[in-house]
Amino acid sequence: MSTRRNFIKKSGVGAIGLSVMPQINTANWLSPNEQINCAVIGVRSRAKAHVIAINADPNAKILYNCDVDTKILKDHSQWCLEEIGYVPKESTDFRLVLEDKDVDAVFIATPEHWHAPMAIMALQAGKHVYVEKPCSHNPWENDLLMQAQKKYGKKVQMGNQQRSAQTSISAIGDIKKGIIGEVYKGEAYYSNNRGSIGIGQEVQVPEHLNWDLWQGPAPRENFRDNVHPYNWHWFKTWGTGEIHNNGTHEIDICRWALGVDLPTTVTSFGGKYTFQDDWQFVDNQQVTYTFPNNKFITWTGHSRGIMKPERPGRGAVLYGSRGTIELDRNFYKLYDLGGNLIKLENEPNQSATTNTQGIGGLDVNHVGNFFKAIREDVSLHSDIQDAAISTQLCHLGNMAQEAGETLKIDAVTGKISNNKKVMEHWKRDYEKGWEPKL
Repeated sequence: MSTRRNFIKKSGVGAIGLSVMPQINTANWLSPNEQINCAVIGVRSRAKAHVIAINADPNAKILYNCDVDTKILKDHSQWCLEEIGYVPKESTDFRLVLEDKDVDAVFIATPEHWHAPMAIMALQAGKHVYVEKPCSHNPWENDLLMQAQKKYGKKVQMGNQQRSAQTSISAIGDIKKGIIGEVYKGEAYYSNNRGSIGIGQEVQVPEHLNWDLWQGPAPRENFRDNVHPYNWHWFKTWGTGEIHNNGTHEIDICRWALGVDLPTTVTSFGGKYTFQDDWQFVDNQQVTYTFPNNKFITWTGHSRGIMKPERPGRGAVLYGSRGTIELDRNFYKLYDLGGNLIKLENEPNQSATTNTQGIGGLDVNHVGNFFKAIREDVSLHSDIQDAAISTQLCHLGNMAQEAGETLKIDAVTGKISNNKKVMEHWKRDYEKGWEPKL
């Protein structure tokens, strides 16, 4: 399912300071049928899913496509013409987009180091925000974004779209009713076979790329030929590794199912095993989180090397005293203690699971919930106040790997109580003039 036309047919459905944007009165919510004007920022890959989901709502319109790479922007505009029938305005500077008072909501699909700073700026400009996971590059930004949402009062939904899966909602409802008894373990996993990113060479910045604005809040580095447009994920200056890139989804589902928030301990084992290249994170990792009442979550990430015995490319398994539930974006399977399948529910519209766009029915559901929250003030499926907790678990997984020992966590603040050195990673260094502020 690569186009909105096919989807509908199948489903029936620099540096300007970061605190200069004015606060806008948030008391006036849109009426149920009022048009929501949107801007999509960062339009290479994941944005395609955003565009299709926005366009599925007859009372939503994309006013802007925005990207710092003019080549990507032009290609995306042509894609929009073919897939949604019109071309939104083009902008290479999101700050100009935020100045447009006609924009009601922004969709952020930029590199991860921009997620929280840009979301905070959008809130300060009076916009509702749909921000891709992870919602922050570091724990300090995580806290600041939650504070910003409370201060400015707009809706902020994180893009962990499985929260809007009908089958996952059904499964969590069954768990709350006791269908598998006392739930004690969540097992999250992701499996892929990513290749080498090589050793980057410093080269001249392409004419079509605004490298300074691309870096934004990050300390400045010379341009290298293996960073843009995708491999920034594996560099600590801009990315957060596989546990955030993909683990956020299934760790979040496990936390939701177990009914837990911050952990009491976090332990990580893993390493970089496959290629000698510029990849700066572990490429295979096992993280264990413990919680009160003897509950625990594990994350198994295989970035380079498919997991065997073979499983779906990603998913979550929930263990209870009376049975087991297996979830991914497209199904809910219930097993008894003997491993016998006793219930199966499939999503009515399938979603991609391991490619970089992830287009599918869940995006339409999740964006639809976001729009309904804007219009009618209903609850978000992944309100940032909750979604940031799942993001924090991923930060703690990276920090535990860095520490090389089990971390003890303050279950109120999420801070680490037994390792002062690793707490140095709580906040990053920012380029002068770009540190986000409320």
